[in-house]
Amino acid sequence: MIEKTLKTTDGKLRVKIPTQLSDVTLGQMMAMQAKPQLNDIEAISILSGIAADDLYSVKNIDDFRDFGDAVLSLSYQIKYLYNSEAIPKQVTFHLPGSVQPTTVKVLQKLAVEPAGAFMAARDIIAEEINTHIKQYGESDWKENFNPSLNACCQVLAHYFFCRATGEKYNEYKVEEFCNQVKNMRVTEALPIAKHFFTCYPNLSKPKTSYWHRLLRVWKKGQVSSRLKSLNISTP
Repeated sequence: MIEKTLKTTDGKLRVKIPTQLSDVTLGQMMAMQAKPQLNDIEAISILSGIAADDLYSVKNIDDFRDFGDAVLSLSYQIKYLYNSEAIPKQVTFHLPGSVQPTTVKVLQKLAVEPAGAFMAARDIIAEEINTHIKQYGESDWKENFNPSLNACCQVLAHYFFCRATGEKYNEYKVEEFCNQVKNMRVTEALPIAKHFFTCYPNLSKPKTSYWHRLLRVWKKGQVSSRLKSLNISTP
């Protein structure tokens, strides 16, 4: 952490931001990624929890130099994190109304269960990959693909919701649970989410649902029956 007291136009301001990515939450990184034209003051605001308007009242712009260097360092660290395969063994959630934190083991086989969670995560991953391919092309897309942190958050919410809360799967409650996922350390969240995007590459192609497959077979059966009634064989 880097911490300094800065003079403002109406007093003093104590500012503290992390210097290591392990102290940054997924939500903080999402907030920064959501601002394409993010400047240093806005980044410091997100990392410190201090309103940008209060930071703009600091008298000397040079007082932000050390903080700016820390922000730059974090941006380099996040690039390396995308290539990390160090999946944590467990993660901790501080659920609303619960005094004690909830620890959830990260299974070696990262299967998304139950079925509703798997289907939702599959659609999120497929849409994210397809969007990337449409924008940059299909050639070597895996080498250049980095999923958005928002998509990572959604996938993790579907993955952890049932085991963290002990509740039955509910897509609306999963949306609320995203707020808990945002509190995860980005160094924990990103490697787990990355697993889903790298281990399910076939999800980049829309799958035919069970109902559509059944309908297709049923229609084929109807055609086959009509042909048989006409004494015409089918290949």
